[in-house]
Amino acid sequence: MRLLSVNTGPLRPGPPDGRPTGIVKQPVVGAVLVAPPGPRGTVALAGDAVGDARHHGGVDQAVYAYAREDLDRWERELGRDLAAGTFGENFTTVGVDVTGALIGERWRIGPDVVLEVSSPRIPCATFEGRMGVPGWIARFMAAGRPGAYLRVVVAGEVRAGDPVEVVHRPDHDVTIGVTFRAMTLEPELLPSLLRADALPEPIVERARRRTGTGSTSAAGTATVEPSDVGGLDA
Repeated sequence: MRLLSVNTGPLRPGPPDGRPTGIVKQPVVGAVLVAPPGPRGTVALAGDAVGDARHHGGVDQAVYAYAREDLDRWERELGRDLAAGTFGENFTTVGVDVTGALIGERWRIGPDVVLEVSSPRIPCATFEGRMGVPGWIARFMAAGRPGAYLRVVVAGEVRAGDPVEVVHRPDHDVTIGVTFRAMTLEPELLPSLLRADALPEPIVERARRRTGTGSTSAAGTATVEPSDVGGLDA
């Protein structure tokens, strides 16, 4: 298991409406500093950025990882090349089961950096505009290969080629894939997410609402709330 590519991107006008976005990322040559970000709107990688400070970045979305194997599958389905960073991912991995990663699972990358899996990426209009595929949001959700957001536990430098080692797997079965399905097309799975204690609080609260134990007793729905999960799309 290793990092194939480390990708960052500055703010630039993006789809669909020209607002600043950091979704366009390019591979970096050499070492990149990874450090815990501050509040929403800040990110972990030096040289990276997000445009929508309300919904993106912050501690629970410090780094976005996507598997090269999943990009390869999308290449076959879309009939076009997808370079590392196309999905706005910071880390393009090889040999890592990103969809099967457990919430709270920890990865050591290179000699120093330790990251913790926090939540799946939920697609937004910026991502659809970036891909230029009509109906991309629905297609991405149906595929169930969302990639993973990670928190920074131990800071340090990473570079392409660094090994990725799973150093901790929590004692539950709540994966990135299950969480993504619960937050999108299968809200009946929401109560099962409560077995994972490392989920971001907005997702926990949404799962509690589904069980009637949250701040309100409203049932969960398949409607994705951007403020719950956000992304690095803008």
